[in-house]
Amino acid sequence: MQRRKLKIEELNRISPEEFRKADKIPLVVVLDNVRSRHNIGSVFRTGDAFRLEEILLCGISATPPDVEIHKSALGAEDAVKWRYFGETLAAVEALKREGYTLFSIEQVENSISLRDIKLKKGGKYGVIFGHEVHGVAQEVINASDGCIEIPQYGTKHSLNVSVTAGIVIWDFFQQLKE
Repeated sequence: MQRRKLKIEELNRISPEEFRKADKIPLVVVLDNVRSRHNIGSVFRTGDAFRLEEILLCGISATPPDVEIHKSALGAEDAVKWRYFGETLAAVEALKREGYTLFSIEQVENSISLRDIKLKKGGKYGVIFGHEVHGVAQEVINASDGCIEIPQYGTKHSLNVSVTAGIVIWDFFQQLKE
């Protein structure tokens, strides 16, 4: 059986304006000093695919407009809402005031396996992804409501931050979509 690839116009994608008006899943992504603009762009693109509420860019994380972010985001940075915070703790405090439950995605003592996370419908969640080398800052971990770890079975102890974000966002999307 042959399978013809669909043309872009056949995919019925919405415009950035329609995206901004569309219902979102109650999930915010926080990038804690993520240095790679390609990783940031990839998170925007994944955020677009699964209708994230917002992305918070913190510390050294670059912000749009940026040529390198655009190379990975392919315009998703124009659709997905974002804010910049000089300090990640300020972003965490703002989300807590807005009623979000926050999880750092990090390997820590007493972390919760991603496969064991059970989200409540109607809940509002934030997930925090850290620097490519140093991970989520300890003070941000301390301010989080919990930490989630992705089970891994190979020789390496971590995944690329954009890959990690894709896995976590997909898992949350499956639980939070209407």
